[in-house]
Amino acid sequence: MAAAHGVPGGCVGAAAGAQQEGLVLPSFRMPNSNAKLRRSPRGGQEAGRRELVSRSLQSAEHCLEDQDYGTAYAHYLLVLNLAPELKTSVKETFQFTLFKWAEELDSLARIQDLFNCYEQALELYPNDEVICNSMGEHLFRMGFRDEAAGYFHKAVKLNPDFADAKENFYRVANWLVERWHFIMLNDAKRNLTYLKAIENAVRSGCKSVLDIGTGTGILSMFAKKAGASSVYACELSKTMYELACDVVAANNMEREIKLLHLKSLDIEIPKHIPERVSLVVTETVDAGLFGEGIVESLIHAWEHLLLQPKLQAKNQDGSTEDCGRVIPSSATIFGMAVECKEIRRHHRVETQEVAGVLLPNSVQFFSPTYAFAGSEETVEPYTTEKLSRIPGGYKPLTEPFQVMTVDFNNLQELKSLAGRKPWKLSQPVTEGGTLDAVVVWFVLQLDDEHALSTSPSEETCWEQAVYPVQGLSDFSVKAGDTVMMEVCCQDCYLKIQKISFSTSECGMDCSDGDDTLSLGNEAELCNALASLQTTSKQDGEGQVCVLESTEIALLNNAPYHRCFKAAMGKVLSSLNPSKDLQSMDVDGHGSGVNLQEDQNKSSVDVVPDPLYILDVSEGFSILPIIAGKLGPVKAYSSVEKEQHQAVLNIISEANHFPKETLEFWLSHLEDENVVLQRPKSDKLWSIIILDVIETSGLIQQEVMEKAAISRCLLHSGGKIFPQYVLVYGMLVESQSLLLESAVQGTEPTLGFNIAPFINQFKVPVRVYLDLSTLPCVPLSKPAELLRLDLMNPLLNSSSREVKVQICKSGQVTAIPFWYHLHLDEEHSLNTSDEFSHWKQAAVVLDEPIQVQIGDELVLEVQHHKSNISITVKQGRMPCVN
Repeated sequence: MAAAHGVPGGCVGAAAGAQQEGLVLPSFRMPNSNAKLRRSPRGGQEAGRRELVSRSLQSAEHCLEDQDYGTAYAHYLLVLNLAPELKTSVKETFQFTLFKWAEELDSLARIQDLFNCYEQALELYPNDEVICNSMGEHLFRMGFRDEAAGYFHKAVKLNPDFADAKENFYRVANWLVERWHFIMLNDAKRNLTYLKAIENAVRSGCKSVLDIGTGTGILSMFAKKAGASSVYACELSKTMYELACDVVAANNMEREIKLLHLKSLDIEIPKHIPERVSLVVTETVDAGLFGEGIVESLIHAWEHLLLQPKLQAKNQDGSTEDCGRVIPSSATIFGMAVECKEIRRHHRVETQEVAGVLLPNSVQFFSPTYAFAGSEETVEPYTTEKLSRIPGGYKPLTEPFQVMTVDFNNLQELKSLAGRKPWKLSQPVTEGGTLDAVVVWFVLQLDDEHALSTSPSEETCWEQAVYPVQGLSDFSVKAGDTVMMEVCCQDCYLKIQKISFSTSECGMDCSDGDDTLSLGNEAELCNALASLQTTSKQDGEGQVCVLESTEIALLNNAPYHRCFKAAMGKVLSSLNPSKDLQSMDVDGHGSGVNLQEDQNKSSVDVVPDPLYILDVSEGFSILPIIAGKLGPVKAYSSVEKEQHQAVLNIISEANHFPKETLEFWLSHLEDENVVLQRPKSDKLWSIIILDVIETSGLIQQEVMEKAAISRCLLHSGGKIFPQYVLVYGMLVESQSLLLESAVQGTEPTLGFNIAPFINQFKVPVRVYLDLSTLPCVPLSKPAELLRLDLMNPLLNSSSREVKVQICKSGQVTAIPFWYHLHLDEEHSLNTSDEFSHWKQAAVVLDEPIQVQIGDELVLEVQHHKSNISITVKQGRMPCVN
């Protein structure tokens, strides 16, 4: 669903895919374009030019009045080419025309024409930040993130105070330079371990080096520092490639390291590098080890780019000629079954009833990681968590066990991985609990002496891979039971699937002592018994519903649904305070069905017109069904996916709702981009539910614009939910947030100058935080920072100053913030409580501020579109979002 148009907007969504994101083009008030030509002492030719320019200006204005933007744009191009001296006077009108014409071209899918227009405009106004920003928005919408970032970055450089361009750049920067780059570069232990392993390899004779997936180029510079004679590095991302070029040049190695803007699979000899290299260094690994394509890239490297491995490079006399090797040399993957409430509530629906609405057994909810969830595209089979910081912690149910090993210096082993048949693992339960997930980490053996571990018990920059357990009829295990799973390597991923368990009463050993050993009857029988614990979507006639993990957490958020139910009941009761409606099921004791029965008892009673409710929450929501229990309402859901619509219909039927109670709003719209409109030409809404806060912890884009439209669509007494939002924050000292937000000087990067270049892509706000486990020291109590009133805009202020008292001495490094959503004066939701499906966010200061207990800081808090900025005043270093 595209947002409403606004005056030029920061319109890059943080949570949406580039190909699907509907970006809002800037719109401008049409300015006065009555520009006058300066007279020139030329003859008839000059007079003719002035006459043509004057007529073209008049024609352009007439075309604008007729909304013929394409012709008007052509006239302005002619004017500006004939009379460059008019650039300043017609600039605003030209911008307005360009953006309106671009909107038309975009709607007609004339993409090439659209970009041609922007190229022409930028030739005329190469240093116009508004045009640069708008060009970036279009590029981002088309999926060209690297190119979009370039235009956003240029717009910010041209005008550092241009809020729309800053917001766009900050949001796209999260995609272009992922936040783990900062964390890993700040990990001095990791950097030093790689440096020592590379030094060992170069000293042992590896003089030519290829760095695959170079990122900032740090491993290449390690190789050069170690004495390698030839160093090559490849990087696919355009942004990271250009960043690496800057870093290498700043460290005076641009002539010694050859950087290639290529995927390693596309490197050819001698086209790109002159000959095979003796060492490949890479860290193209993710939390699940294989997810970044390391196996595929190393197979190609061994076959086409590396010298032969050591065992194949021996001469007849026993001496060893130049040979190839890889850093890391090998890896061992470990796993462990765990109980973890936080993982559970994001991957399993734990209730059969939500605010009085029955969830029938015929519907099976799964998260995308479930092996049987079914998808035509390759879905990452795991999620990731930093288990040491997961809310509520976790409990090991088994001892750590070895999943597999892989030798990156063995080509045949690498090639056999993808074709290897799935193998089974079993592990005894050592402590009883709820089987929620199998978590995975690895030890990366760089060489014989140096290794890196991603274990949850280690202080590491790495997260762990999490394979949630889903689809079992029972998840309770006890000591002596056996957890079983199937392991394979497919689609460049390590997959752990068909996780189940057998009880200790089974009395049989289900483990495979040897992966290559064929299964005997005992193991097959045990597997069959275990399958009784497993329910797949093929069993029975149930409806499978795949939800995002945040949608499952929302469904499990009982206070959220109870709060909405009570608030909706209050509004509906006030709008139709009949005796019948007073028996509505607000407290969970009664039913909308009883209401219909009561109405049928008296033939003189008139069935009231339904009250209209619109839920425009993003994603899966059962609020319209909850509303359906509250009386004669017509509830409209904005759910888009057909699978989700089918499930909502099943839930409605299971709760005995008439078919007309629930409808899907998008099917009633001629233009899906205009979601907020009347339910019928002669009707208005009683309740409009807006999505105000992203699960990331940021305010949704265009929310105040949507609220303004919504207020016009409510009948008297109708409400927007939430009615207002209070933003809370506090001052904290957190070294973790500093390390996750920017590279801290040259010390962690072992003297190499990287920080100034990658820190161009730092963003002032960290999102997806859990304040309950964030390593930090609170230096103040929570304070109300801002009020956003969706029902009464007169109560809003775009800026306010807040005095915050320091209650503990230290260094202020960040300002975490969260929200209280007030549905009304009695019912509110806290986005930071333990049941919340929302995460929190934090503004990170550029420079820490030293404070003493009793000090008072003044914060200037501003709200611009979806952006909250917090500046620490009184001469302190500002923190700008």
